[in-house]
Amino acid sequence: MPFTRRTVVRAGGGAAAALAVGNAAPAEAAPAVAAPTTPTAPGPKAAGQELPLRTDTTTQGDILAGFRKDQACLFLIRFGEVDAARGWLRALLPELSSTEQVAQFNTRFSRARRLRSGADPTTMSALWTGLSLTHAGLGHLAQADPFPAVARGGTAEAFRDGPAARAERLGDTGTSAPESWLFGAAADGVHAVLTLASDTPDVLSQVAARHRDALQGAGAEVVFRQDAATLPGALRGHEHFGFLDAISQPGVRGFHPADAAGTGVEGKPGTRLLPAGEFIVGQERVGQRPAGLPAWATGGSFQVVRRLAQDVPGWWSQARVLLKQLQKSGAAPADADVRWLAARFVGRWPGGAPVATCPMAEKPVPPGADAGNDFDFHDDPDGLTTPLFAHIRKTSPRGGLVTRPGRPPLAASALDSRRIIRRGIPYGPPHRDDSSPTPRGLVFVSYQADLVEQFEFIARQWGNNEGFPPGRQPQPGADTVIGTSSPVAFESASPSGGRATTLDFQRFVRTEGAVYAFTPSIPTLRALAGGSLDTAIEVHPGTVLRPGDTLDAGAVRLRLENDGDLTLRAEDGRTLWSAGTAGSGVDALFAADGELSVRDAAGKPLWSSRTAGAPGARLLVRPSGDAVVLRDGRAVWSAPTPS
Repeated sequence: MPFTRRTVVRAGGGAAAALAVGNAAPAEAAPAVAAPTTPTAPGPKAAGQELPLRTDTTTQGDILAGFRKDQACLFLIRFGEVDAARGWLRALLPELSSTEQVAQFNTRFSRARRLRSGADPTTMSALWTGLSLTHAGLGHLAQADPFPAVARGGTAEAFRDGPAARAERLGDTGTSAPESWLFGAAADGVHAVLTLASDTPDVLSQVAARHRDALQGAGAEVVFRQDAATLPGALRGHEHFGFLDAISQPGVRGFHPADAAGTGVEGKPGTRLLPAGEFIVGQERVGQRPAGLPAWATGGSFQVVRRLAQDVPGWWSQARVLLKQLQKSGAAPADADVRWLAARFVGRWPGGAPVATCPMAEKPVPPGADAGNDFDFHDDPDGLTTPLFAHIRKTSPRGGLVTRPGRPPLAASALDSRRIIRRGIPYGPPHRDDSSPTPRGLVFVSYQADLVEQFEFIARQWGNNEGFPPGRQPQPGADTVIGTSSPVAFESASPSGGRATTLDFQRFVRTEGAVYAFTPSIPTLRALAGGSLDTAIEVHPGTVLRPGDTLDAGAVRLRLENDGDLTLRAEDGRTLWSAGTAGSGVDALFAADGELSVRDAAGKPLWSSRTAGAPGARLLVRPSGDAVVLRDGRAVWSAPTPS
């Protein structure tokens, strides 16, 4: 067995979390699982590039590396008595899978797969475990509010409210309304999401039973259990409508090797490389924006879980009806089959090839090869090739988005802060022509550092917004895969230049449950198991504050005023401390060397904390009423406040 050894899981508590890296437990009537033998082997690294996030042992592995298993089980949990819940968490901690563990296994697995011309290696397997907590779950374990203050309109508010309270903005109305959900309708109904992922159903079944027993022993209730699995045979990697899924994922700086230009992922043309802070709180974000979140969020990511039921025969039947309408009007070729139109609804052919690069017929993608992301929509502003309502265009407009007819298109980089990482997996059996209406669909899972500016923005401003892209008559319509019911405008060429045929598109994907959770770092979970949650607002190295940016710790607020002064204000608005840079300050930087400074328009420091030379230092705005720079836990600077 290349790269592997035998590892076992005991049937009781305390089993290995990342079997792939050798965290073995005593054997007691347990399934055997193969695992790599070398836990310190490095991940892929381009020449001269360090990829520190690949060796991160503190972040959970599904966020950046991805569990990517054929079998998955999600337990949606409600805790009982707090001491029992903390005890359960302490027992679970050794099982949680880190980024390093998952990345190492995935690297070996991908290498072996390439050697087998795209076929999965049969001698390698692993079991992964992840844990996320809702706002109510964090509060229950900490016995305190997770946020010292909640800004209106921000991600903390969205996380606290939960998706049921925000259903209208997410398009969850009608048959998708929370009243009919299987889980998540009550904001405090779910405390945690436990994710188990395995290569084999037998292993997953036995481990899931052990976790179920452990939860029951801790007085916790499994509110809902969601089993899921990749589809078999030729549908492997596809969702139930038959299209290859999760093709276009963002690259992450510090995790994926950069190409020669430094803007994309090596070996994946068209895949942009984004700052890790768009997905992991505490890393640098696009534009060095502040996260404005408590210290407990550092090293973690907001998780969205949605159960999306798919009416497969209904969706395809509608496509056939609409194709006949288009052919009758001359907007579609007379010899086009239903796949031609369905590909335009999605923006890709079933095998993954983009319509943008092969509009008339599908080009087969060899097994194991990249389906293709090296395209944008600069040359198709009106959607004559890839319709403006196509799923991949509504959820990720790429380069070429025209915000108003006649204006130049936006560069792809302008949309970098709107990306999410998706980890979905189908549930239910494939649809057959003679099959009964068995529940089937997609377990949608995404990770992002900001619920409002990433996931909710995509759903509200793009996917379900019939008027996006703006300024067009008739309006483009909603996303024709996951959007709400709406008329859509099918643009086609005509002798006079172009025409739009309006199609009445009905919704055939229904939301049956949704949860907002947070996937904390392993150190944060360890602290929570002891009843501790650090709610000080953390300003991460590399963060830039611009006029109006406010970091609110409840009792005090660190703010860069509109006049350029950095101030610490009390909750009642009184100024407790000022840097004295009013009228000349432009921004404030907390540098990687531990120095906080206010800079002028030329980037020259006007005021400094004089704490340079302290890499790893932390800047905290604390609910106790001060702002401090800590080095090794000791304050090396603090904003002087009245006693």
